[in-house]
Amino acid sequence: FGKKTQIVAVSKNHPRKSVEKALKHGVRIFGENRVQEAKTKFENLKKEYPDLELHLTGPLQTNKAKEAIKLFDVFHTLDREKLAKELAKQGGLKNKKFFIQVNTGKEDNKSGIYLEHLYEFANFCRNDLNLNIVGLMCIPPINDKPSEHFSILEKEAKNNNLFQLSMGMSSDYTEAIKHNATD
Repeated sequence: FGKKTQIVAVSKNHPRKSVEKALKHGVRIFGENRVQEAKTKFENLKKEYPDLELHLTGPLQTNKAKEAIKLFDVFHTLDREKLAKELAKQGGLKNKKFFIQVNTGKEDNKSGIYLEHLYEFANFCRNDLNLNIVGLMCIPPINDKPSEHFSILEKEAKNNNLFQLSMGMSSDYTEAIKHNATD
């Protein structure tokens, strides 16, 4: 670890004008939850700002994988084999980065790979599908201490030879940084 933490400016539900204003002030890393909303805001802006990096921070349906690969640079929510296979089929993955979403709290209402399946899934994605898996992501259960889940994710990243951690939001980012969050 030891990498610097970078802030992803989540622009979901914000108008394109707000994004343009942020770009004029030097912001270059944005996160969006939905493919269609991101396409509306960023398709032309990515041509105008070649250093703009767009992160998909929300769930991805397999039928939107082709469109998502064209638009996004980093995917934070790789959460199942079917999606991994669909992404791998698309081509154009050379500079794409993927985080595996881990369901550290085993919540039924959340997506993500359970810890006991992580090693096998990560190796499948890297070795069989040639996806550029750079790290892990989690969203802690709302009623748990985030630090407990950040600690689990940090340990699992080391065990799986991954060096980036996508964790922490506005309310708990300082705790995430203590556990080596990179995104």
